[in-house]
Amino acid sequence: MRPFGIAGLQLQLAKGDNSERITAEVVAVKARMPWVEMVVLGELALFGASTADAQPMPGDAEAKMCEAARAAGVWLIPGTLFEQDGDRIYNTAPIIDPTGRVVDRYRKIYPFRPYEQGVSSGDRFVVFDVPDVGRFGLSICYDMWFPETIRTLAWMGAEVILHPGMTNTIDRETELAICRASAATNQVYFVDVNVAGPLGVGLSGVFGPGGEVIHQAGSGHEVMAFELDLDQVTRVRERGWQGLGQPLKSLRDTPIVFPPYAEGFSASPAFAGLGSLEKPLVERTERPEPGGGV
Repeated sequence: MRPFGIAGLQLQLAKGDNSERITAEVVAVKARMPWVEMVVLGELALFGASTADAQPMPGDAEAKMCEAARAAGVWLIPGTLFEQDGDRIYNTAPIIDPTGRVVDRYRKIYPFRPYEQGVSSGDRFVVFDVPDVGRFGLSICYDMWFPETIRTLAWMGAEVILHPGMTNTIDRETELAICRASAATNQVYFVDVNVAGPLGVGLSGVFGPGGEVIHQAGSGHEVMAFELDLDQVTRVRERGWQGLGQPLKSLRDTPIVFPPYAEGFSASPAFAGLGSLEKPLVERTERPEPGGGV
């Protein structure tokens, strides 16, 4: 077995500096459940969704999270925060090890456009290794709507996908379906942590490498503490979930080059005809003028 304890913190957070609250929650969960080795929070948990709160990285905000990881002795992905880098802003998740060292930072590749305005796209996929356990990959909220992102992380060897999100809209159930599908088609554990309260609707989830639901959270404050066995990923990839499909092997062994990747998505006439990426406006159907006669 390769067991590993993770706690997903679905916190009821508001906009503003949440660093003290997050630190207290991280230390508390480790004190209560010493077997937890990693803590993951939702997207934009540190300050909320205003780019006016963008922070430099490294900087004071990240340093507080490094101290929280060191105090609790856990791997910490404290959700994300808006990162100010020169004249650009990114939606960034730091990866902090139990000594308080920043191992890497992942910048969200697909900001939620056209709604997430003024945020630049990252250009690098990030995986990291937990020694003697396995390889983990980072994805942020809207990223997962593009299956190529999760597939790339699996191709890079990720066995667990950590997915901070901040969703407060009607499409949350659709997102949960994408989480399950991402887990099954890539034969990975998928750990989706949404925020609750004013910033999000909760409903976080943990899904296994067959797409099975390990845990489904409610809409309020919840500590999702669970233990994964990464040998299960190895077994599912070797034998198929319940001895059935082995999609990664089929993908590897079929020598097809997918046309969208060879030619580029913009080469598609169907895609070219979709129009510009902009917010929908009020739409009215035409009605006949009143008083018309035959």
